[in-house]
Amino acid sequence: MGRSTVREETAERDDLLAAAAVKAVQGAGAYAGSVFLRSRDRRSLVLAATCGVPPSLLGGWGLVPVSSPIPVAVAYGSGRTIHLTDADETMRRFPQLAVALPYAFGSCSVPVGAGGETFGALAVVWAAPPGSDGLTKTQRRHLRAVANRLGASLAALRDRTGDPLEADAGTAPVETPAPYAPAVRAGLFDWDLAAGTLTADGDFCAIFGLDPETFDARADTLASRLHPGDRAAFRAAARTAAAEGRVVSRALRVREGAGAGPGGGAEGGGEGHGSSEGYRTVVLWGRVPDLPGDRARTHLVGVVIDARAGHAAAAAVERLRDGLFSLTPDGRVSYANRSLEQLLDVSDEEVVGHCLWDALPWLSDPAIEYQHRSAMVSQTPTSFLVCRPPDQWLAFSLHPDPSGVTGRVVPTGRPDAAPEPAGPPTTTAPPQPASPTAPASSTTAAAAPARLGVMYHVLQLGSALTEAVTTHQVCEVVADQLLPAFGGQQLALYAVRDGMMQLIFHTGHHEGFLDWLDGMPLHAPLPGTETLTSGVPLFIESQQSLSQGYPGIPVGGVNSWAYLPLIASGRPAGTCVLGFDEIHHFTAKDRSVLTALAGLIAQALERARLYDSEFALARGLQQALLPHRLPVLPGLRTTARYLPCTSGMDIGGDWYDVIPATDGVSLVIGDVEGHSIAAAATMAQLRSAVRAFVAVGHAPGDVLAGANRTLIDLGTGLLASCCYLRLDPVGHRAWAVRAGHPPPLLRHPDGHTDVLDLETGPLLGVDHSSDYPQTRVDLPPGCALALYTDGLVEERGTPIDVGIDHLRTSMAHARADSLDELADRLLHHAQRSSYRADDIALLLTEYRPAATGR
Repeated sequence: MGRSTVREETAERDDLLAAAAVKAVQGAGAYAGSVFLRSRDRRSLVLAATCGVPPSLLGGWGLVPVSSPIPVAVAYGSGRTIHLTDADETMRRFPQLAVALPYAFGSCSVPVGAGGETFGALAVVWAAPPGSDGLTKTQRRHLRAVANRLGASLAALRDRTGDPLEADAGTAPVETPAPYAPAVRAGLFDWDLAAGTLTADGDFCAIFGLDPETFDARADTLASRLHPGDRAAFRAAARTAAAEGRVVSRALRVREGAGAGPGGGAEGGGEGHGSSEGYRTVVLWGRVPDLPGDRARTHLVGVVIDARAGHAAAAAVERLRDGLFSLTPDGRVSYANRSLEQLLDVSDEEVVGHCLWDALPWLSDPAIEYQHRSAMVSQTPTSFLVCRPPDQWLAFSLHPDPSGVTGRVVPTGRPDAAPEPAGPPTTTAPPQPASPTAPASSTTAAAAPARLGVMYHVLQLGSALTEAVTTHQVCEVVADQLLPAFGGQQLALYAVRDGMMQLIFHTGHHEGFLDWLDGMPLHAPLPGTETLTSGVPLFIESQQSLSQGYPGIPVGGVNSWAYLPLIASGRPAGTCVLGFDEIHHFTAKDRSVLTALAGLIAQALERARLYDSEFALARGLQQALLPHRLPVLPGLRTTARYLPCTSGMDIGGDWYDVIPATDGVSLVIGDVEGHSIAAAATMAQLRSAVRAFVAVGHAPGDVLAGANRTLIDLGTGLLASCCYLRLDPVGHRAWAVRAGHPPPLLRHPDGHTDVLDLETGPLLGVDHSSDYPQTRVDLPPGCALALYTDGLVEERGTPIDVGIDHLRTSMAHARADSLDELADRLLHHAQRSSYRADDIALLLTEYRPAATGR
């Protein structure tokens, strides 16, 4: 495919995205909208188009990990509409977003896709004071319709051109500014000099006070609308252009008000002769067009500009003693009057085109940027006080609309709560350019204060890390957050083990990325070890720079690297390495953010390491306490499964046991409350107590009564549930006892399954004198019993009886050739779930006396 074709396809896609953003904003009554597309690796959503607010205003939202708890990511992943009416609802449902953007706004995010495939998400933002109702149903339907049409158009584009509908993080999004009333009007004309006729558009006629419907297209009529002193110059300009073929420019005074002459012109036109009263100035540009033959010098085409509104506004604000300025939506100064220059002691060249907080050291405070961002995002005026060194206090007020901010500055007295300035302000020299392999300290020591986009990345990663418990979870979070945020493609994490570097995590499409660092001692002269021993991050921007500093090191298809030391509590914990397929220039902002994030990662990994050690100990203890194998008994087959919960220590008090006796066999399953080593230890003591009472021949009810007294005497304060069955294979029956435990299930040979209606006693550990009645259960040959803990049947918001009935139905209809297969089928959904709030224990027993055969 040729380059021109690719450009045409990209332009067509950009047009679709931009049009959708504009339609979404207009239909929802919002002031800003954004369209995100999926990235190539599907890890992120990339900002592809905006309308209203520029991407830089919202900080770190150019790349959003798809796993982030952010509305656009949730809309993309779930396929649902995420409607947040105001800041209060945002805080309740998406606290990470509210912390990063604590402003009064509402938002609505919808997925973009077609044919069951999601390509991205579309979002709009509007000003929303507390208590706002948000979008109406009609507006939300409009937003979804825009997203659906965009998805269908993108799918058609893909089918026609092969466009993968992916966004590159390095490509700037398409930006459509917010609509605003222009201060300049322009009209176009074509003047036939030979015929004396002039063809003009509606704006041209309006500038000259002519009615487009009745204008007679005569140049003389147009001239009659000019100041008498300018008419000769007007005709001379035409003759000069025709004779020399060059561009002409003339300032002309146009009469104000409607005329009474032919074609809308004024008769006589002598009013105001020698005076500019009643006239306004416009500027006319014209040139001879490139036309064939004799027409080359007979036409004059051009434009007339009426900038009176702009000139009048500028003149008005220049007369004021207050400082006035205009900011673009991203905070750059587009205009400053002379009074502002005097108040701030700056020149026009120093501030126009720059952010005030970047141009003036004493305004270089994140709080100032916060005020601008708050005004723009909430579309609410704001004000604040600033002390200009040494002791001049200034009051700033910001008045926003979607097209930008008008600012006002006035002198004011020192507020009562403000401390007296201690002396001349301290200034910081700007950072000097660093070499590609220079440590971060050489550029960040004098860097400007952190911007809000930096704060977003720190908040986002810090918040995500609080939910990561194990080392693997921490590594996954780091990859999900860092790679999209900085546009990297590779990430490797190393931990220090016995003075050696150990690779604990790697992601990216380059197999073997930094494998050579695995197993290296800390004293090896390598970038991954030196950054750790020195504690200084290392940024390498090219393969040439790597070869100069560390000759002979494999590059592995990577062109830029960031080596971040992970130091926790003063102890070297490991190294985080980011790799970039293309050359990446690390700005001072990149370096400062990555340095800050390295500290968060180190603390999280250290915490996870301690957790993993404790978990390994706890898991080993639990595995030791549960039966290693179940006994093989004539006429019975048994199998068991145990699934830990997926939160906390992943260890609990669920247990099961099969206890042979001279007059039968005992089946027991129980659950000690809690998920901790204490719960597991209590479980082990209960299991031993039950075995002891069975061994001395206690009846089923007495076994649980003894276990109850034992649990109370242990003094742990924990409660436990239990279900105990004594099977009599000879008599084809069993005696069952329950202590607050879910009832067992009995599957008959024909597949019909019952929930056994057993008398029940209280939980173990409640009362020393508790009684546990026993119930007789008949066991037909070929039947199967299921004992289980409540983790298998409990679901938040659903009665446990419903869960038990679902399990009964599953057991009745499960097709299984063996008991093991039946157990796997009953646990199928639980095993596939990534989240289990409780442990699950399952004990299955198949009763087939020898007389019945198999």
